[in-house]
Amino acid sequence: MNHVMFAGIIGDTARAFGVDWPHFIAQVISFSIVALLLHRFAYKPVLAALEDRRQRIAEGLENAEKIKAELKRTEQARQEVLNEANAQANRLIEEARAAAARVREQETQKAIAAAEQIVAKAREAAAADQARMLSDLKREIGRLVVQTTATVTGKVLTPEDQKRLAEEASRQVA
Repeated sequence: MNHVMFAGIIGDTARAFGVDWPHFIAQVISFSIVALLLHRFAYKPVLAALEDRRQRIAEGLENAEKIKAELKRTEQARQEVLNEANAQANRLIEEARAAAARVREQETQKAIAAAEQIVAKAREAAAADQARMLSDLKREIGRLVVQTTATVTGKVLTPEDQKRLAEEASRQVA
């Protein structure tokens, strides 16, 4: 009895609102067909496209992380190469400085040796000049002594007297 009454109330309400059952059922069937077609041909492809896009975005983010990690490794490798190059450059600079110091020392030693040779030659030349001048001086003094003695004594000296006076004057000068 409740069902009959409930159905009656529904029927009265439906008639009050102008529900036409055959049209309503046809509209429900049409709506169901459209909803089924939309679900099958529109909703599923859109969801598939959204899922595909979500996967591509996830892959892109994953690739971005991989690229970031690779970039970090590349930067570290670049820094290592740069540090190695700087160390090698410093070694080369130090080697060049050491080589320059060795060359400078060698050239200094050569210059000192050349200067010593020049000084030794100058001393030899000075000693030779001094010996020559001393020899010349001895001869001149001997000649002057002979000449002075001849003048003072007023006599002509023999070659033996001249030689003896020259040797005696040379010994005294030496």
